[in-house]
Amino acid sequence: MARATERRRTVRLQDGQRSVRPDSLAAEEPLEIRINGTALTVSMRTPGDDFDLVAGFLVAEGMVAGPDGLAGLRYCAGATDEGVNTYNVIDAALRHRAAAPATLHRNLLTSSACGICGRETIEAIRTKVPYDLAADGLRIDPDTLYGLPDALRAAQKMFDSTGGLHAAGLFTAGGELLCLREDVGRHNAVDKVVGWALREGRLPLRGHVLMVSGRASFELTQKAAMAGIPMLAAVSAPSSLAVDLAEELGLTLVGFLRNRSANVYTGAERISAPDGD
Repeated sequence: MARATERRRTVRLQDGQRSVRPDSLAAEEPLEIRINGTALTVSMRTPGDDFDLVAGFLVAEGMVAGPDGLAGLRYCAGATDEGVNTYNVIDAALRHRAAAPATLHRNLLTSSACGICGRETIEAIRTKVPYDLAADGLRIDPDTLYGLPDALRAAQKMFDSTGGLHAAGLFTAGGELLCLREDVGRHNAVDKVVGWALREGRLPLRGHVLMVSGRASFELTQKAAMAGIPMLAAVSAPSSLAVDLAEELGLTLVGFLRNRSANVYTGAERISAPDGD
């Protein structure tokens, strides 16, 4: 199976000095996703936790809502000229064939920077969210919220060696990290977390917080909502469309969460006031 990191020769330039040394890079390879034997899309991703990635992708697309909807995942074709399996093709078997994407048309290639590229219309992006996020009773203390970025960063093992991976982490309201995934694609990291939760029978993720290492885009907000997550926090900025969607769905959206400060764009009532009120 492909490695998540690769070593490459580099020429190092520093203060007028030149040296040659190896460097670790985040791997990026294509993954073809098939549904009941039919090719759906090819996504660029960092190898590793591939079953979680596909499972989370299916949740985000509205094809699967719980583990009962997914009959199985398996690596299939994708061998090299030497006959070695590349582990770059996964077939997902859905229990209900009606959930298969007969009317979902995607471009063949999805880059690691885009999780919803290739939809036919903007309206098709707004997948129906199956959960009432506004009714979620999640409450989190500010100090716990402030601690999430450091907890996420401390668990990023591959980032330490490559410096080139996004991360997504699933936390309890008490700040316990349940699952962390890294990938060259922000949306892939989130899909891997959601896919883990699906396969563990944890969906919907009521009362949890999703923390991401980059910005909060519309697609990440949608993916969180499709998994039933009531709060999305990011170390960087949200987009205007992400804020609009979060407001519409009753999801708490936090941006610029770093250095014990944050901007709360929607759902501020879920974060306790400093006096505990």
